[in-house]
Amino acid sequence: MLSHLQADMAEVDRVIRERLHSDVSLVRQVAEYIIHSGGKRLRPALVVMAAKVLGYQGALHHEMAAVVEFIHTATLLHDDVVDASDLRRGRDTANALFGNATSVLVGDFLYSRAFQMMVSANNMRVMEVLSDATNIIAEGEVLQLMNCNDPDIDEAAYLRVIRYKTAKLFEAAGRLGAIVNDSPRDIEDALGRYGMHLGTAFQIIDDVLDYSGDTELIGKNVGDDLAEGKPTLPLLFAMKHGTPDEAGIIRKAIEEGDSSNFQKILEIVQKTGALDHAHQQAKAESALAQAAISAFPSSQHKDALLELSTFAVTRGY
Repeated sequence: MLSHLQADMAEVDRVIRERLHSDVSLVRQVAEYIIHSGGKRLRPALVVMAAKVLGYQGALHHEMAAVVEFIHTATLLHDDVVDASDLRRGRDTANALFGNATSVLVGDFLYSRAFQMMVSANNMRVMEVLSDATNIIAEGEVLQLMNCNDPDIDEAAYLRVIRYKTAKLFEAAGRLGAIVNDSPRDIEDALGRYGMHLGTAFQIIDDVLDYSGDTELIGKNVGDDLAEGKPTLPLLFAMKHGTPDEAGIIRKAIEEGDSSNFQKILEIVQKTGALDHAHQQAKAESALAQAAISAFPSSQHKDALLELSTFAVTRGY
């Protein structure tokens, strides 16, 4: 899917390595560990694809792709501390290896380095989009924290967290491809909508994989969301469509952040069709992403964007 971007992504990786430099050895060590720990690089790839689909010929998209990866990585460092996670992408989390304090501070370093790079772009629209995105992501993190251990939230509240916490950076990545190309606002908005719906679909499937994935493939412990008391879409649907006793079992697990009854809850989720429902929601978001760029002329890069939106909902990792 991304093979035609090999040279571009190699350049993005070069920028990442260069911009990670710090005179403080522990900053370099932790930042390099998490940046090079096997992530899919979908967000920086989206910046590159969005620029390419518009025929961009410059080099600023590589810098902006690295900025997006730094912001994403900073959120991962902070997320893993908040969630007390010990496994990500099949490896020990940074906080498990280096401690919570180090992870938070290196996350701060990545945020501030990202903003240094934004300033060097000398483009106020870049600053506006990325500063807004970073602020909304932080609000999404707080919203998710407020929703933890609360089985009474509805699907709308769940989707709001996804739009803020995950989809916003995908949206910003799409917009950046248009901004570096000096494209008109309607083109920027179209790529922003594509990114937003893609990110929403991606996160819904992440939540599905917590109840249907394989730890080896997804790179985290299956059932982690339940252990953290996160009321994700599969659980919300299963509570609504299960028996009162089944709903009670799930409610108790969310309230207590207890995954000890995971196997029983997994049976309820499967029996109620909750995973199928979530898949359908993700497919609807993928279709909206494709519709957002339907007017773009045919090209290899448009095909890649369409394929990416399909991958978001068919992946198993």
